[in-house]
Amino acid sequence: MGNYSYITNRTLQNGRGEEKGRIAIRVKTGSATAEYNYTCPECGDSHSGQQEFRRPIMVKCQRCGFLMKLPKLKDELKKEKKKLRATA
Repeated sequence: MGNYSYITNRTLQNGRGEEKGRIAIRVKTGSATAEYNYTCPECGDSHSGQQEFRRPIMVKCQRCGFLMKLPKLKDELKKEKKKLRATA
């Protein structure tokens, strides 16, 4: 990852479960600050900013207040696998 200790780029779902948004987060090595860029899945507004890096990562849309939560990717994958098993 080079100069970054954490990088993620994910698709986001709105309140109706539609994948309409996107978020990219980067944390430079040795820093406790996360830089983010997002397109809100609810209102479509795009914004960039910085905040303290903590997990789970949560970013609130500056325009509509929609809360974008990003759990650890491995936890998200476990949840999806469990959901697939339940429907099979």
